[in-house]
Amino acid sequence: MLKIYSGILGLSVLAATACSSNSGSTTVKSTDLSVTETSANAAFKDTLNGKEINLYELTNNQNAKATFTNYGGRLVGLIVPDKAGKLTDVVVGFGSIADYLKSTEPYFGATIGRYGNRIAKGKFTLDGVEYTSSLNNGKNSLHGGKNGYQNVVWDAVQPDKSTIVFTYLSKDGEEGYPGNLKVKVTYSLTNDNELKMEYEATTDKKTIVNLTNHAFFNLNGEGSGTILNHVVQIYADTYTPVDEGLIPLGTLPSVKGTPFDFTSPAAIGARVNQNDIQLKNGKGYDHNFVLNQVGRKGLIHGATVVGDLSGIQMDIYTEEPGLQFYSGNFMKGNNTFKNGSKDDYRTAFAMETQHFPDSPNQVGFPSTVLNPGEKYHTVSIYKFSVK
Repeated sequence: MLKIYSGILGLSVLAATACSSNSGSTTVKSTDLSVTETSANAAFKDTLNGKEINLYELTNNQNAKATFTNYGGRLVGLIVPDKAGKLTDVVVGFGSIADYLKSTEPYFGATIGRYGNRIAKGKFTLDGVEYTSSLNNGKNSLHGGKNGYQNVVWDAVQPDKSTIVFTYLSKDGEEGYPGNLKVKVTYSLTNDNELKMEYEATTDKKTIVNLTNHAFFNLNGEGSGTILNHVVQIYADTYTPVDEGLIPLGTLPSVKGTPFDFTSPAAIGARVNQNDIQLKNGKGYDHNFVLNQVGRKGLIHGATVVGDLSGIQMDIYTEEPGLQFYSGNFMKGNNTFKNGSKDDYRTAFAMETQHFPDSPNQVGFPSTVLNPGEKYHTVSIYKFSVK
């Protein structure tokens, strides 16, 4: 069963869009908003490179909702209850495909690949053969190169109301990567208000793989202002410091006594502007944390984040060894979100589960090599509750 969702319940920009055209449409109610199904669907219906783009909704029995588009395998919105029971959209995103296509920030909510994060000079070597991906982040390659998976129209199947499955064949040589890589990403919204992300891949030639999702969160709700008062705890005793190009130096120093010590809860803004070379290099937090091996049902507890106004708590669990914490340092107010607010400086943050940046070039970092006959498989869970 393939369910193409024809409205984003609770996302106010689509409510506004809906009011402008009522011909041949029906109105559906959420807690405090109404949206026109036909108009909302139209905003996400398009064709790119001969493939159809659509909008899909996942629901559970707790009234939570997650909305995706197959353009970029992208999370558009995620609605969960706050401490007062109010349904709140904690993921920032756009109200139409047109807005995603013209955005100055290409990664909002996207599935990232073939290699999440940075590769120095876009170069890596496998079995003595050097490969080069395109440079799209200064002298380096970021998130798979200029045409990473955020620009792909994925094939989509929705087997039930709470699950969407995206698949894509990344062909040999695409963005310089070897091997035909068959990628499958399954997003599920559980009845425990968990957004589960399951990544799978196989290859016919030795390659490197590092898949993740680049959702931008504001746990007080999209358009609610700064995230600097969100309280963060990252279960990591060490991290990977970087050079000016945000390429790891290869060392794993302790976070103790540094602005990167989130082993105890601290506000994002408490130390983000300190005079620290790593904060200068990242323009704030844009660093990989080396997660401690403390698990839950086979998963590492990576981080806990609490929205200071909403009381919404997000716990991240993963099989990945690293977590990239990004504090919205390059947001410039150039784009308009689905509720009409701007993507202003530090009004959203990202926490991407991952292998470490530049791992193919860093001796001692966990390997990202995938061989023919092997299966890449990793799971991450973002669980939402109230504090």
